[in-house]
Amino acid sequence: MSALHGFLGFTLRRTLGAVVTLLAISVIVYVVFYAAPGDVAQITCGQRCSPAQVRQVTEQLRLDDPLYVRYLHFLQGLFTGHDYSTGTSVEHCPAPCLGLSYQSDQQVMQLILAKLPVTGSLALGAMVLWLLLGVGTGVLAAWRRGRLEERILTGVTLAGWATPVFVIGLLLMIVVCGQLQLLPFPQYVPFTEDPEQWAWNLLLPWLSLALIEAAKYARLTRSAMLETLAEDHVRTFRAYGVGERKIVGRHALRGAVGPLIALNANDLGSLFGGAVLTESLFGLPGIGRELVHAVNVVDLPVVVGMVLLTGFFVVLANALADVLFAVADRRTVLS
Repeated sequence: MSALHGFLGFTLRRTLGAVVTLLAISVIVYVVFYAAPGDVAQITCGQRCSPAQVRQVTEQLRLDDPLYVRYLHFLQGLFTGHDYSTGTSVEHCPAPCLGLSYQSDQQVMQLILAKLPVTGSLALGAMVLWLLLGVGTGVLAAWRRGRLEERILTGVTLAGWATPVFVIGLLLMIVVCGQLQLLPFPQYVPFTEDPEQWAWNLLLPWLSLALIEAAKYARLTRSAMLETLAEDHVRTFRAYGVGERKIVGRHALRGAVGPLIALNANDLGSLFGGAVLTESLFGLPGIGRELVHAVNVVDLPVVVGMVLLTGFFVVLANALADVLFAVADRRTVLS
């Protein structure tokens, strides 16, 4: 019972910490984008807006109010929503309201939700592959330490880590799709329409991301396992005749769980915020590609919404990682 209370208390502390972190991120993002020098209303509305339209944006964003009042108005929209005047009617933006895109006249949250399935499919599929490839390679390298296999695997992971994702993606498209014609050129098919085509069309982007990320996980797994294998309790197991395979699989790999969970949380959270290069390279209509478009046309509400979304997913992923690590290692609850 005490262990359960300790775990619930730990989860509550991490949840409160995540909420405080998200509030801090929202303050920083708002100040950076909406308190910057220049005519924020003109930048937000666009260069083609008339003076009347610029004034309407000024009123909607309350840019004539003090900065803290404007931020509280922005924060209110996240929790209760906003009503926006379109000139001829009043449009309600439900919570969490991230504002309106003055370039496309759409609610920012609707834009994000429309692109999220693409980015989510890309992120989750790539994560499964990079964990399988990375952790498997790291375990094999640690198990075969000092041998030719380890040197080859170390060299391969170094090369993978140093290669940009667009280089691997282009090579895969040229060779796999163009020359060998083993896979179709990627295009997004919703999972609900055709699960097989959904996976088949995303396989190449998954591989492009996974081959880069797997290099990091392989090196981290190898170094963490080698550190654990050098500890005294492992020497004791060997002295008692415990097999090397059992030592590596049951004891050494456990030492790499904590760093792997933390790294995976950061990578997955950032990827959910938008895999800009991968989505642009393969023409996937996800959050990253939408962010590039918003930056090109200076669609400030969309840029702010995307940045906040990235921060949200990174904080959420790290909070979940802390809870998972507490389940794997109960000593964390006591720290």
